[in-house]
Amino acid sequence: MHLRMNKDEAKKRAEKLRQQIEELRYRYHVLDDPKVTDEVYDSLARELRGLEQKFPELRDDDSPISRVGGKPLDKFVKVQHKARMLSLNDAFSKEEFRAWAERAKKILSAALENFKADGLTYFAEVKLDGLAVSLIYENGNFVRGATRGDGFIGEDITENLKTIHSIPLKLCSPFPSYIEVRGEAIMTKKVLQELNKKQAAEEKPLFANTRNAAAGSLRQLDPKLVAERRLEFFAFDIAELETRDLPTGQAGKRPAYRTGRQVTSHSQKHKLLRELGFKTLEEYELLSPDLDIVEKFIDKIEKLRGNFAFGTDGVVVSIDQPEFQQILGVVGKAPRFMVAYKYPAEKATTIIKNVIFNVGRTGVLTPVALFEPTLVAGSRVSKATLHNMDQINRLDIRIGDTAVIQKAGDVIPEVVEILPKMRSGKEKKVKEPISCPVCGSEVEQRSTGGGKESSVAFYCSNLKCPAKNSRGMQHFVNAFEIYEIGPKILERLQAEGLVSDSADLFALEKVDLENLERFGEKSAGNIIESINAHRKISLPRFIYALGILHVGEQTAEDLAGHFGSLEKLMDASSDDINNIENIGPVVSQSVYDYFRQKENLKFIEKLRKNGVEIRNQKSEIRNQPGQLAGKIFVITGTLESMSREEAKKKIKALGGKVTESVSKQTSFLVAGNEPGSKLAKAESLGVKIFNEKDFLGLIK
Repeated sequence: MHLRMNKDEAKKRAEKLRQQIEELRYRYHVLDDPKVTDEVYDSLARELRGLEQKFPELRDDDSPISRVGGKPLDKFVKVQHKARMLSLNDAFSKEEFRAWAERAKKILSAALENFKADGLTYFAEVKLDGLAVSLIYENGNFVRGATRGDGFIGEDITENLKTIHSIPLKLCSPFPSYIEVRGEAIMTKKVLQELNKKQAAEEKPLFANTRNAAAGSLRQLDPKLVAERRLEFFAFDIAELETRDLPTGQAGKRPAYRTGRQVTSHSQKHKLLRELGFKTLEEYELLSPDLDIVEKFIDKIEKLRGNFAFGTDGVVVSIDQPEFQQILGVVGKAPRFMVAYKYPAEKATTIIKNVIFNVGRTGVLTPVALFEPTLVAGSRVSKATLHNMDQINRLDIRIGDTAVIQKAGDVIPEVVEILPKMRSGKEKKVKEPISCPVCGSEVEQRSTGGGKESSVAFYCSNLKCPAKNSRGMQHFVNAFEIYEIGPKILERLQAEGLVSDSADLFALEKVDLENLERFGEKSAGNIIESINAHRKISLPRFIYALGILHVGEQTAEDLAGHFGSLEKLMDASSDDINNIENIGPVVSQSVYDYFRQKENLKFIEKLRKNGVEIRNQKSEIRNQPGQLAGKIFVITGTLESMSREEAKKKIKALGGKVTESVSKQTSFLVAGNEPGSKLAKAESLGVKIFNEKDFLGLIK
């Protein structure tokens, strides 16, 4: 077709092709025009690709066929958001929703002398269940896309986002000189079903729901894999917008943005997003201040959401007027002028076919109900946790029962109720386990918790149970933050006889892995490099990595802070450990027993022999002299000179204590940027408040 074209003719043809392809993209992915067919789109893209191959100088980074042109990345780069990406406060009932509205009215009434509640306007829209992302455009061109991260710093996933056809690479003209668009990357239910069929055929784990699938897809380092997932993007907000004089677009085209136009209300932002070429949800309404009308919209969406092509878990309600938004402001991570009304967790009924017991890394046996694949919360599930035997007995769960299962965003749902009137008389009671289902060893019963929360759990008595070892190893590498090693790799290393415990990982060499099928030089090198980079570990992380029963991250911090070294902890008596604040007799006995078992001592010695270095820390035993001894601190907001963790360490090093909540016992509140409700509570209790400058002067 292009054999006789000269360069000028090819350039003109390529430009027309790009315009036509972009027009088809907009009609198909944004306007959902059924007249657009894949065959026409693919044919035009094929012709453009041929032209660019014959005339390489015509290639354009913003070409519609360059969406999957990025090379696989080694890792994602961290990027700082110009404007913080906020989260939303939730309301789980109509009462909580009305309480939010009343709080907002009170704040506005106190701030504005002539405020009238009937002057409010609410903007209600469907809340998508996907992954929030930020898109930046300069002079109409898409230049960067990033994940939310912690709100301040996300990850650059530009190349992955380019594969989403509902994200325009160029905005409709005329456009602002700079704009940051916020929205949700999602996967439709239909695509999820197709993806899970493929996963099942390849014997890979299935995705639990569309949100997990979308998030997992955007975490792929190869944009080609992301493109195969066929994600969608819906824009819902504008975080930043700058204008300067730009060329005016041709008359008669799509609705145009006019330089200097005021775009401040939430509804105006939605309108502008559509004009610029973004896909926005059609399920929204601009409503009067009558909360009954807002709730009718919420109820309407609840009835319709099962028919949506995408997953949704609620409705976002915003006060639309910008002058009211500014007064209400932001508290903590969430704006006070918006709320997410969340629908109740979805439920479904199914028949329990069997109850099995899984063995965790601590040896605890957890009962799991098995049933026919059942659709709940947008995904098909075939098992649900029963927590423990006390839960089974409380609900009188039997094999063959018709059960109500509930799923509220968790991968594994739970059984919340059984329907005894559905029984046929053939149901069987669940028997308590007498042996470990993995190694066959005797099972022990142990009490956990206390008071009303006490319950009996079953544990495998075999210290070398393979199930305990496998899960314990995964916990270990996660605690060491060796993320290159996942469950499948651990299983492979164990199957090949390369590792028998976590300490063996630190004796591995690149040559050990290179010859394994599907590993190769690069992946082997990445694994060894990650292991070597994490040989040094802090004492709290090391204690947590050991997987001691009842010892989580906070308890590990308390133990490390009190004893200062592993040797002192290993030599401590049960009473020494029990004397630490927040550690009770059950935990102290568990820690004491762990360091009395020869297998555990040998394991720690093996780790050290294989090059693991434990960074001890200064002891913070109670009553230790220090300028902050006996003082209790609470830190709120964001500090500019250091992280919260660094601030906590400095306080503890000087003998002080840090807690999370403000009370009469609090000595000082350290208030950074956007301090939130803790500041108000501290003021009401008369707690002394330090700004960052005062705090830095105190800890010097």
